[in-house]
Amino acid sequence: MIEFLNAQGVMADVRVGDKKTLLALMAARAGKITGIHERLIMDGVIAREKLGSTGVGKGIAVPHARLTGCPRVIGLFAQLHAPIEFDALDGHLVDLVFMLLSPADAGADHLQALAAISRALRDGAMSDKLRGATSADAVLALLTQPNLALAA
Repeated sequence: MIEFLNAQGVMADVRVGDKKTLLALMAARAGKITGIHERLIMDGVIAREKLGSTGVGKGIAVPHARLTGCPRVIGLFAQLHAPIEFDALDGHLVDLVFMLLSPADAGADHLQALAAISRALRDGAMSDKLRGATSADAVLALLTQPNLALAA
C-alpha cells in the first residue's frame, strides 16, 4: 500500500480563476512539504502538462511530475470553490485536483499512486462527497479512508 496524502497537502474551497494560478498555489504548498523550490515543482508539472492535459474528465485533474530531490511520493489535493478551465480531455471544467509528485526514479511507485488516485476519484459517489465537503478536514477524512490507500 502506498500512502502519500496528509493534512498538509489538502486544500478546500480554493478560490482561483485559472489553471496556472492553481498549479502555482499547489506548487507553493508542495514546496513547503518537500523542501523543493516551488519553481522547480511548477516547471516539472508544466512540462508534464505540455505532453497532454492531465484533466482526465468529469471535473477531475491529476497533474503530476517526477522530480529530482523529491523525498518520497507526495500527494496534494485541492477542492475548488468554482470550476476552472483545465483543457480536460472531455472539455469540462475542473473542480477536483490531485497533484502527485514523485522522486525521479519512482517508476512503479509513481504509477501505483496514479492508479490509486484514479480509482478513488473515478467513483462518482466519492467525487460528489468531495465536492460537498465543507472543510479540508472533511476532504482529508474522505480521501484517507483505509480502503483508498492514500493516507500518509
